[in-house]
Order: sequence, then C-alpha cells, then structure tokens
Amino acid sequence: MADDNVDVVIVGSGFAGALIANELAKLGKRVVILEAGDGIPIDINKYMERFYKAAAKVPESPYTPTLFDEDTGLFSPEVNDPSKMPAGRPTVLTITEDWANPQKSYLVQDKKKDDGQPATPFGSTYDRVAGGTSHWLGTCLRFVPADFEMRKRYPNCPKGFVDWPINYNDLERHYRKAEEELGVSADIGEQNYLGITFPAGHRYPMPRIPESLTDRAVRNALKNLNPAETAFLGMSRPPTEIPVRGVPAARNSQPYKNRRACAGNTNCIPICPIQAKYDPTITLNEALNHKSVTMMKKTVAKEIVLDGDLRRVTQINYIDYGTGAAQKEGRIKAKIFVIAANAIETPRLLLMSQNAGRKPEGVANSSGMVGRHLMDHPYYVAWGLLPKESKALYPYRGPLITSGIEDLCDGPFRNERGAFRVDIGNEGWNFVVAGGAAGGDPDVTTIDFVNGVNRSGANPDGNTGVGMFGKNLVDKLNETITRQFRVGFLVEQTPDPDNRVTLSDFKDGLGLPRPKIAYSLSPYTKRGIVAAKQLQDLLFGKMGAKDRTTVQPIDPTLFEEEINGQRVQLNYGGAGHIMGTYRMGRNPKESVVDSFQRSHDHDNLYLVGSGTFPTGATANPTLTLAALALRTAEQIAKRV
Repeated sequence: MADDNVDVVIVGSGFAGALIANELAKLGKRVVILEAGDGIPIDINKYMERFYKAAAKVPESPYTPTLFDEDTGLFSPEVNDPSKMPAGRPTVLTITEDWANPQKSYLVQDKKKDDGQPATPFGSTYDRVAGGTSHWLGTCLRFVPADFEMRKRYPNCPKGFVDWPINYNDLERHYRKAEEELGVSADIGEQNYLGITFPAGHRYPMPRIPESLTDRAVRNALKNLNPAETAFLGMSRPPTEIPVRGVPAARNSQPYKNRRACAGNTNCIPICPIQAKYDPTITLNEALNHKSVTMMKKTVAKEIVLDGDLRRVTQINYIDYGTGAAQKEGRIKAKIFVIAANAIETPRLLLMSQNAGRKPEGVANSSGMVGRHLMDHPYYVAWGLLPKESKALYPYRGPLITSGIEDLCDGPFRNERGAFRVDIGNEGWNFVVAGGAAGGDPDVTTIDFVNGVNRSGANPDGNTGVGMFGKNLVDKLNETITRQFRVGFLVEQTPDPDNRVTLSDFKDGLGLPRPKIAYSLSPYTKRGIVAAKQLQDLLFGKMGAKDRTTVQPIDPTLFEEEINGQRVQLNYGGAGHIMGTYRMGRNPKESVVDSFQRSHDHDNLYLVGSGTFPTGATANPTLTLAALALRTAEQIAKRV
C-alpha cells in the first residue's frame, strides 16, 4: 500500500471513522481504513451464538476476540490473556477486587495517580472489531447549550472545566445530519429543554419509541413535589414536578433505511437480535460499496511517522497479524491521516509514535495534554421492588430504555457538584443482581426461589433453605418479577489532568505497550453521586418501593459519603462513555486539536471521536461525536 495514491488513511472504523469514510466516499476520495479487529461479518449469527453460550451476558460477550471458553461458556483468563492478544480489549469481568492485575486485565490500571492520590477502577470497555460499537445502547441525546460553556457560565466549578471552542449553534446543523444518518426516533416536542432548539418545522426521522409502564410510574411519582423535597437539587427554583421525557434513540420505531422496527427484545446491549438498532457497520458497508474505499482488517497501527521537520505526517507503520501467528509489517502513505481509534487507543498510538527518539513525548503532544483528562460518566445504579398492592410494571419488554430525566442536567448547582441525567430501565434487575457473579435476572431470582436462597434480595425468607415449586413458585414469580425496576444516574465528571492514559511496560500479543490507566473520582463528581442518591430516595419513597440496591463489600469502586448526617456506602460503574485524552481548544498550549479536530502540531493529522471533548456533560456522547465527525469530514473534503 506504500505507493498507492491515497487521499485519506483512517485508523479505526467505529462511529467517527465510518462516518468520515462514507462522506469522503460520496465525493470519490480514495480512502483506506486500518481496522485492528475482524472485518464486518456477513451476518450476526456467530455473534448471537457466542452471546447465547456465554454465561455472563456482558457488553463484550458476543464479539471477537472471544472472552469465553467455547466448551464451558465461562470467562477464562487463559482465553483472555492480554499478553497474547494482538488486538486486546478490556472487559467488565476484570473489574473485581483484582482489578489492577495486569495478567488479567488488558488495561493496566494503577492504584495510585501521578499526584500520589489513590486511584480507583476505570470501568468502561470497548471492542476491537469493525464498527466496534455494536454493543452500544442507541441513545442519541444532544448536549445542552450550557455544556459547551462550563467555565463561562459556572466560574466556580473545578479548574479542569473549560469552554469548548464551538457552541451549540455551531453544531446544530451537524446534529440534524447525524440524526438522519443514524436514524433517530424521538418526539421533537419533548426535546425542547434547557435551551435545545431546532429549526422551524424540523422533525426527527421517526416518531419516538412508545413509553413503558415503568416510565409512566416514574412520571406519576414525580408529578406533585414539595419545593422542600427538591431543594437539595440546587436548581434556580426547586421543582414541583420533574418531567420524564422520551429518550432519542438510533433505533427504528418504524422501518427505516431497509431496517425493521424494534420488536422489544430488551437486549440492545450487547446485541440487537433483529438489527433494528443502528451500528457503524451500516455506514461502513455503505462506504465500502464505493470502489474508492478499502478496509484492511486485523491491521494494527504501530506508529505515526513524521517528516524531517516534524510538522506533517508522511505515513503510518502497521502490523498485519492476519490469521494465526503470522505477522507482517507495512506502511501506508496518504495526504491526510485520521485517527479514530477511541479515547484510549488513540492516545496510546500517539504516545507510541516517538519517531526514533525525535518525538519522545509522542506525536501531536507539544502541549503535553495527550492522554490527560480521561472521563466517563460514572454510573450510579439503584433498583427497587414495588409493593404488592401497586400496579405491575411488567419489565423485560421493549428496548432497554425508552425514557429518562434530562431537566436536572443543568443549573447553578454546577458551580458546586456534578450534574446528572437519569435513565429508566425496562429490564428489571437484569444486570444488577448478585453483582453479576451469578448471571442476571430473571434467572437469579427464579433460582433463588427454587433453591431457597437470596442472592437477588427478592427472597428475604430464603435463608430458611426451603425451595418453592409448582403453583407457589409461579405465583411468587408473577408477584415479584413483574414489580422490579431500576434507574441509572450518569454523572458529570471533572476533567482531571491526572486522570490519564499512558504507556505500560506490559506488552500485548504484537509486542506493543498496552494502555496504562490512572483514574479516580473528584469530590465534585462524588457530590453529584450523592445528589443522585438523594433523588433515588425521593423517587423510591414516592413510588412506595423497597430499596434493594446493594453495594458489595469487595467492590473496588465503593466509597462512603455523608447524607443527612448518616454515612452511606455508594459505588459507580462504567457507562462505556470514554471521553477526553486529546481535548479540543483554541490555545495549542492547553489543547491537542482545534474545533475541526485537526492537530495543532501537524497540519494533515486529524484526531476524532469523543477523545476531543473538553468536558463530558451528562448526555451519552455518541450523537455529539457523530456530529463532530461530519463537521470534520466537510473540512477534509475541501483539502483533498
């Protein structure tokens, strides 16, 4: 490939990479995509088979490289040996009390940060496979205007918060284009909140997905509130009603672009069995239908090579690991290079690219900001059980989430604590019971009743050891599982420069350094989780629900905070929203890329994806990174 007349090389074929490739393909540009994982499968049957056999239905379970022993279906550290995998990936199954063990976890996680403070687990994961975000939920929220102006609007927020070099209006047109491309279902009347605006007469591509009974129960519980009950939220005025809104989703509510409508399998994560949900392979296939686009699968970018002046990228060196143990190295040249490898793998590649010692700090890193400001949405999850006299909610129907609470994600409180948004689950206690160690519900609760045990918390009399069967079992299941519900809180994280990605001394199967992570939550973010817990208590009280939320004593994310004079144990999970690490900004000394995601240091290098986000806000990042990718594609098209 070294002598081909290539316009653009793209590393990574997820959301950003696929969208940019397709936009350039429409214009006849010659594009080559380097993909570290497998290519696009001809169908999802193998994924489905792997998912069915896996004992733990975690987000990574259907996809390659496999995590599970094919004979037992159990997670196997031997199968998942990160030192032998040519394109490794993290899994939530390693976020245990042994979370910092580099022999088990692809991400090498430090227990201390550079400033000497204790570190805690980074819980989010990703896949290394063409269009490697198939396991996403499909949520397509826009950021609210204030999210782009944190420093301007909330000058007392922590130091890491900055203003973006663009605002909501700069991105609005690209938001609409992204919603059209992904196929978003939503009601525009529900999405006019906290300053979000649309052009007159605009409509989403499809109507919203119908709400669930759980959505309705939460809405009714939050209709009539006393201002004294909501004062803790720190809004401009304590709300007397907290709206529940439909969540925009890249999931078909009716047939769209030759894809069928959602059938309500409650399995959007990790895989939609009928492919009613958008994933990047759809756009990637469209791009590859153009003769000008080529994808090289199982090809890992090893180094970004600069010219003699260290100003422009001349080529990317790669390792093609093919099948089995065979490997061959190569290089590819182009006019423009786009790195779309996510907010962990992109800084890893930049830091590895030391150009025979001429760039010891790595490519695009004159600011020293590459790898810094790693963010997620720390995910606080709570679950409860409605009383017997309440109306049943009948979970496990519909997509995983159809509604949420968005109106609490901005307000003067952001000077003091992180914001949060709330998603309302339709999957009962599916992934929350028993710490995931024994699978998920409804299986865990059913087995508890049969065996007279109480791992789920739904069988408080289970310690008698007397199991149930026959009509008693059926009645108990009908009475219990139909009243399960859960809510999740996605909390705004401080952009902390000491939360970072660097290079580890531990190598992967290609001999390349694996990513090293140092991560923790700031007091600002923890105060956001405290407010989330207070809202949970208010909601459960209004619904009359028994709180069944548990924090395992060995949970490495456990921390304690004081709420109303009492010490409360809290925890967090990963939302899968990996952001920061090569932030955009106007000042090259304080940022890595400009507003078009072009490197300040290298004129023909673009670094795309949610790694460019200066702040993380609370909305799921996918729609914003897609809009940014489309904006970047427009600029690249003018240059080649």
